Amino acid sequence: MTGIRLHAPAPGWAIDADVVVVGSGVAGLTAALRCTAAGLRTVVVTKARLDDGSTRWAQGGIAAALGEGDTPEQHLGDTLVAGAGLCDERAVRALVTEGPDAVRRLIATGADFDKTADGEIALTREGGHHRRRIAHAGGDATGAEISRALVEAIRDRGVRTIEHALVLDLLTDAGGRTAGVTLHVMGEGQHDGVGAVHAPAVVLATGGMGQVFSATTNPGVSTGDGVALALRAGAEVSDLEFVQFHPTVLFLGAGSEGQQPLVSEAVRGEGAHLVDADGVRFMLGQHELAELAPRDIVAKAITRRMKEQGAEHMYLDARHFGAEMWAERFPTILAACRAHGIDPVTEPIPVAPAAHYASGGVRTDLSGRTTVPGLYACGEVACTGVHGANRLASNSLLEGLVFAERIAEDVVARAPGRGPAVPVEHPAPVVLPLLDPGARRRIQRTMTLGAGVLRSAASLRTASEELDALHLAPVPSAPVPSEPAPAETAAPAETAETPGRPGGADDRKPGDRKSAEPGVESWETTNLLAVARLLVAAASRREETRGCHWREDRPDRDDARWRRHLVVHLTPERTLDVRTTETFDFPPTVDAPREP
Repeated sequence: MTGIRLHAPAPGWAIDADVVVVGSGVAGLTAALRCTAAGLRTVVVTKARLDDGSTRWAQGGIAAALGEGDTPEQHLGDTLVAGAGLCDERAVRALVTEGPDAVRRLIATGADFDKTADGEIALTREGGHHRRRIAHAGGDATGAEISRALVEAIRDRGVRTIEHALVLDLLTDAGGRTAGVTLHVMGEGQHDGVGAVHAPAVVLATGGMGQVFSATTNPGVSTGDGVALALRAGAEVSDLEFVQFHPTVLFLGAGSEGQQPLVSEAVRGEGAHLVDADGVRFMLGQHELAELAPRDIVAKAITRRMKEQGAEHMYLDARHFGAEMWAERFPTILAACRAHGIDPVTEPIPVAPAAHYASGGVRTDLSGRTTVPGLYACGEVACTGVHGANRLASNSLLEGLVFAERIAEDVVARAPGRGPAVPVEHPAPVVLPLLDPGARRRIQRTMTLGAGVLRSAASLRTASEELDALHLAPVPSAPVPSEPAPAETAAPAETAETPGRPGGADDRKPGDRKSAEPGVESWETTNLLAVARLLVAAASRREETRGCHWREDRPDRDDARWRRHLVVHLTPERTLDVRTTETFDFPPTVDAPREP
C-alpha cells in the first residue's frame, strides 16, 4: 500500500456490506446481480445515475460465437490478430468459450436482442471479424437495451445503490487487505457528502478515461477515477499506452471538445465505404478486409489520408443503404447526424478518429483479482489481457459480462473466510494535493496534441514536460468547497507522485504546491492528471508501433524487444515504477490460496 490518498474531508457516515461494486455498466451490474443472488450484501456505487455510464452509449453490439458455422476458436483467432501479439490467450479463451452462454444469461435477465424473421438472434459484422457474430438491439442501441435490462433487474432484486457518488480512495485493514472505499455523494439524500462503504471486497467497474483527451466518444463521467484510485492504493496498472481511437466519429469541427457522436463500426459492417473528398475508397488495398480491418489500421489510414491531403476529416458513405434501412437499422446514428445538419441518406458523413477505449488498465488475473488483496477490477478499467494492443470490435461488452461473472464466483467463494471489514488509517498517510478544475482543458489539449493517434518521442516529451509543469506549479484554491475539510486535512499537503517524469522522482518540499479545495471537479481533474502522466510515461517507454500505439518515429513493430507488457505501480515514496515484463505473459497477481 502506498498510503497516498486524495485531499478530502474525513467520512461523515459509513455503511457495511460484503461487497461494494463501483460502477453501473454491464460489468458492474452483472457482478452485483451475481453476488446478490448468492446472498451477499451488495452495494452499488455509481457516479451519476445507474443507467448513465459508457454501456448505454455502445451502438454496435456484443460479440459472441452464436451463429451457425461460427465457433469460439474462430472468435479467438480474430481477437488474437487484433491484439497484435499482446493478448493473454488464456483470457481470450475464457472470453470466447464462456461468452455465448453469458449472452444467453443476459437475455434471460431481460435483454431483448434483435431477431431475424425466423426468430434467431440477428448477427452482423464489424471490423476484424471474419464472421457475423455481433448481436445487437434496437438496431444501433445495444448498450441502451443492455443497460435497461440490468438496471431493471438491480431494482427488482432490491440491490442497495448509491447514485451520484464519486469514489475517492480504497480503505484497507490492519493486514493491508481491502476494507471498502471512501466516496462523495453529490446532493442531498439518504447519504450526503463524504462517507464510506466498509466491505472486504471491492469491485472496480468504473469504465474508461476518454475524458483525458479533448474529443472522445466517452461520457463526461469517464475521468479515469478507477485507475487513479487503484494506483494510489498500490495496485499495478498495465498497457495504458494502448488507447483505441475509434475511426469513425462524427466530425463536428476542429474545435469540438468533449463527448462526440459515434458512428458505429456496424455501419461499415453493413457495407458503408470510407472515402476522401474526391470519393476515392482509400481502404482498398490497405488490408484484406478493407473498411472492416481492425480499428487501429482504419484509424491510422484515415489519419494518414488526412495528413496527405491537408484535410480535417474523411467521409463515410452509406447513401446506398436507402432511407428505410437507415431508419430501421441505425435510427440512433441517423438522428444524431440529422441533429448536426447531416443527412446520411443523401450525403456522406464527415468522420475523424477520436479517443474511444482504453485497452489497458488495472492489471487482473482470470478471476479479476488485482495485485491488492480483496480489490477486483472488470470492464474498461481493467487489463485482463483480453484486448492486448488493440481491442477487437464489440469484445468490450462481452469482456465485462464474462469477467464480472468470474469475479462474482471468486468473491462468493472467498466470502465465508473474510469476516467483516475493519478499516484502519495508514500509519503515515500522504495527502495528494488537488488540481484546480481549470486545468482540465489544458490536460486534454496536451494529451490530444502529444499522445493522440500519432505519437513520437518529441511529442511525448513535450506532453510530459507540460504535464510536469502543471503538476508542479502552485494552483489557486477553488472558491467554494462542497463541505469543509477537517482541520487536520485542510492544510497544504505533502508532495505526491510525478508519474510523467523518468523514474517518477519528485524533489519538491512539502507546501510547495497549494491544494485546491476538495470537490468533485478538483478530484476528477487530479485523477485525469494522474492517468495522463502514466499514459505518457508508458507511451514514451514503448519505442515501437503496435496495435493502437502509433509511434511515427518508430514505425515498425519490434517483437524481439517489445512483445512485452509495461507494468506500472506507485511506490510509497511517491515514485512511479515502470517495468517491462520478461515475456509477453503477465506475472501472477494476488493468486493466494482461498481462505478456509
